[in-house]
Amino acid sequence: MNTSMRRAFTLIELLVVIAIIAILAAILFPVFSRAKDAAKATAGIAQMRQLAAGVMMYAGDYDDYPVPSTNYDAPISDPNRIWTVPILPYLKNKEILIAPGANTSQYATDWNTRQRQSVGYNDVMAISSLVGNTADRICNDGEVRFGCSAFWNAASFGQMEETARIGLFANTPHGNGGKYRGFVFGADNGTVYRPDYTSFTSLDQAVPLASGEDLVQVMGNAPLNLQASELKPIIGRYNKAGKDGRTPVVFADGHTKSILASQIANGSSGIIWRFR
Repeated sequence: MNTSMRRAFTLIELLVVIAIIAILAAILFPVFSRAKDAAKATAGIAQMRQLAAGVMMYAGDYDDYPVPSTNYDAPISDPNRIWTVPILPYLKNKEILIAPGANTSQYATDWNTRQRQSVGYNDVMAISSLVGNTADRICNDGEVRFGCSAFWNAASFGQMEETARIGLFANTPHGNGGKYRGFVFGADNGTVYRPDYTSFTSLDQAVPLASGEDLVQVMGNAPLNLQASELKPIIGRYNKAGKDGRTPVVFADGHTKSILASQIANGSSGIIWRFR
């Protein structure tokens, strides 16, 4: 009578198989993670291009004037106080203003939800015609002064001399409240932190705060405890390496480019953030 014998795996063989699987996982997981991050970065660029197209269409309907980043003349109860609401008909999709990978971010529907957005607009585009409409500084065009939260008049594309270098939109940190201001970033809040900073004598020295880290958390808490108006940073959300990372930037001529946060912060990006 023939008999067949089943041979089971030995403990050594099982351990070898498990070790091989662990090695393959250690090799492949970072590759998958980088591929996923690259896909998010590509999607972020695509969304910002759609945003740029919407901004250009808006300006075409309003005599070459882009939407203001904040209209302080509008009451807080008016959703049109922030730029996201008047631009939405030109975008058709709220998701364009939520950066890929910013999983808890939301489209800013009004002043009370402005912190939750992860795509920000340069606050040099903010307007106010009456002192007292904002507690922050209202500046004249060309005034070499830090922390201008608004200007007396709206800015047009016609007054932007180098549109291919002027940065209008970038990714921003977001949160449910506190010191977050996700719908805008500050055009000159990072100037004093530039490695070459001595004094603010020219508008082309101005740079935003920018990092691969969430600077609202890093600089808004002890020991610095910066106020919300002193923060409003850009975040390099993609292709991170340590404290650095990349953000898509929309320029005033409509093109979009991925820029390192470190290049923004140290002034080497060549981008103009304060054109007035």
